[in-house]
Amino acid sequence: MQLDLNLLTALDALLEEGSVAGAAARLHVTAPAMSRSLGRIRRTTGDQILVRTGRTMTPTPYATAVREQVHELLHQVQAVLAPSRELDLATLERTFTLRWHDSLVALGGPVLLAAVRAQAPGVRLRFVAESSTDTPELRRGEVDLEANANPPTAPDIRAEKVGETRLVTVVRQGHPLTRARALTAKRYAAAEHLTVSRRGNLANALDEALAQLGLTRRVVATAPTEAAALEFARACDLVVTVPETTTRAAATDPGLAVLPLPLELPPAPVHLSWHHRYDTDPAHTWLRNLARTALTPPGPR
Repeated sequence: MQLDLNLLTALDALLEEGSVAGAAARLHVTAPAMSRSLGRIRRTTGDQILVRTGRTMTPTPYATAVREQVHELLHQVQAVLAPSRELDLATLERTFTLRWHDSLVALGGPVLLAAVRAQAPGVRLRFVAESSTDTPELRRGEVDLEANANPPTAPDIRAEKVGETRLVTVVRQGHPLTRARALTAKRYAAAEHLTVSRRGNLANALDEALAQLGLTRRVVATAPTEAAALEFARACDLVVTVPETTTRAAATDPGLAVLPLPLELPPAPVHLSWHHRYDTDPAHTWLRNLARTALTPPGPR
């Protein structure tokens, strides 16, 4: 039986994108060429793979069942055919895409970039913002490294805890909480708060901890990033609770005050995540080692 491995690439793209046009754009071919590939796949498998439902296309039960297997097979083939050679950082030319939480970009981004430029001047880094929804770019190879507080749940994603950071409270200088003799949980809860959430969530683990003490807080707004939240704190009497790593610049800002959080909460973890296809990739391993060092928070101030 003669098999065209290009069909495996086309099938993977079709199953990931769910449309001929999307798969064509992903593989940089024309829509008619991808449509012909879909026809060949249908003849080879004896299955329709994608069927039209209104304006969209839906995978068949067979396509859904083999999606993960096709994805894994494709990367196994690519690993077999990829040339094996030693890593030469001086001549390495590669672009890595990193999706990190914005506080981790501020913490480790400059350190990582400096190390990369010193060792491999031909390497470029693309830091992209986190999405408001869970996305499969890491598994699809469109993102090389993720860094945030959430460990991945997919079995094909590797994760390593590289550090942790405790939460602190940030308010403007002159906020009533800065004049209190001691910041208690009751005083903390009585203030007006702003949460940080890229999804716009008004509640988080802090509310659960306060509820256990019989307390509730009033959240009046959310901000998508911690940098934006600190600007709100600087401008008005709002309490912002963020990881301490975020506040290293705020601690020297005369307009802001950093206070201890009056709640017993475990430190927030910092996870570095990547797809297992890169486990033995020399360049990716080198980048992970640099990222691990850059993301390891320094000791308490």
